[in-house]
Amino acid sequence: MISPLRSARESRGETLQTVAIAVGIDPGNLSRIERGTQTPSKDLTEKLVAYFGGEVNEVQVIFPERFAA
Repeated sequence: MISPLRSARESRGETLQTVAIAVGIDPGNLSRIERGTQTPSKDLTEKLVAYFGGEVNEVQVIFPERFAA
């Protein structure tokens, strides 16, 4: 499963580390969010959506399994 969040990150050529630092979390947490094994808080979801400038939306971040490629 490739989540919309991971697709957006990879399409920009960014690493887990880069995005995690930008939104203030641990890269391991971001990896788990991308894989759908961890659900982000509302605050973190908003930060991720803002960081990616609308390439992903809140529902795609919170429920990646519904949109996985």
